[in-house]
This record gives sequence, structure tokens and C-alpha cells, in this order.
Amino acid sequence: MSQPQQTAVRNRLLGALTPDAFAHLAPVLEAVPIGMTEVLIEANQPIAYASFIEDGLVSLISNTAEGRIEVGLVGYEGLIGVPLLLGTNRTPHVAMVQAGGRALRIGVSELRAAIDASPALRGVLGRYVQSLIVQVGQTVHANADLQLEARLARWILMMHDRLAKDELPVTHDFLSLMLGVRRPSVTTATHILEGVGMIQNRRGRIYVRDREKLLDLAGDAYGLAEAEYERLLAEA
Repeated sequence: MSQPQQTAVRNRLLGALTPDAFAHLAPVLEAVPIGMTEVLIEANQPIAYASFIEDGLVSLISNTAEGRIEVGLVGYEGLIGVPLLLGTNRTPHVAMVQAGGRALRIGVSELRAAIDASPALRGVLGRYVQSLIVQVGQTVHANADLQLEARLARWILMMHDRLAKDELPVTHDFLSLMLGVRRPSVTTATHILEGVGMIQNRRGRIYVRDREKLLDLAGDAYGLAEAEYERLLAEA
């Protein structure tokens, strides 16, 4: 198996590493496809791999008494397996692929050995943990304080950032899971956004038509976590 070259990887965390820090990871990174609805981490089960996302989207999902709801979203800016960076090997949250793509995965013992050997790697990954905490906090704010249309706008913006294209592969069933509401509510909200020209809604697809309007609707629920990620990555 050939080793990935740092200049060719798309994952922003891997790209931010010093060449020496990346060299600790490269021999043990395995390129794998990730398919839609594939579960990368099961709730309360031992985590086998950390996955640096190269392309695609993964939702971090909480199972509640009222149903399932997304608490975090990860694309090529991050990795799946944050609990491993914090000294544990399991989490109550599910990591499910929302849009298929590719990842570079690494076993638990290999990841921990690389972190122990490279303070620079530990620094980059620690800053990512902080950025994810901020994102989750903003999700709490959105779910508590915003109407569904604004929450949907924020979610579309986050997906747009990570897929870097205007065509977003998503069904209303998946949207209802991500936003923690019933499917008819999602249908109503998407019709409202479409009616004012923000998106175009098609079966299994949402097309971004006016990002500025989406930003206005999402308000301060979008932007803070994104700015914090860029600040922390610049520090690294």
C-alpha cells in the first residue's frame, strides 16, 4: 500500500501538520471509501479507527428519548474519533456518513503512538477538539433559540462549506433526523427557503441559490465556530 503524500491530501488537519508530524502518520494511514449511512462509530462501543475525512460528510448523532438529533458535523476540515484524543475509546454518540466520499483512517494504537511521538501533531489535533466543542455549543444555541427555517439555513451553510459545491445530496428524511423534527416540518421549512430564492429543492438534492440570504437568516448561529476553526488552525 502506497503512503499518502502530504501535498496530495485534502484533509485540512493533515495539511496543517509539519512535514515531520505528518511523517509519523503517513505509514499507517489507510485510504478507504465511506458510503452514505455507513456508521463509522457505534454508540457506547469501542472505537477501532480514527478517520481523517478527505471527501464527504459525517454527522455526530445523539440518541434521545424524543429521537435522534445531530450534535456535530464533520467534513474535510476534521476527523472522526475525537474521544481517542481525550483518552477514552468510546462515546454515546453515533458517527454516521451523511454524504459518501473518502477518508484516511488510522488504528487506535498507531494514532496514540504518533501523538506521543509528535508534540506538533498533538497541538493540531488538540486545537481541532476545541473547534468542535465550539461548533457543538453553537448547535445547542441554534436548537434552543432559532426557528426551524434559521436552523435549516445554518445546516445548509455548514454542508455547503464542507462539500464545496452548490448541489447538496440530502433527503427530507435525513434532514428530519439532523434537525430533530418531523419530516412534514422539514418539507414546510424547505418550501419557505425555496420560496424566497435561497435554495432549490429537488428529490434527494438541495441546490444553494443565494448564500448571502442563507447567512442573513442563520444569523449569529453561523460563523462563530467557523471563525474559531480558522483561528486555531492558523495558530497550529
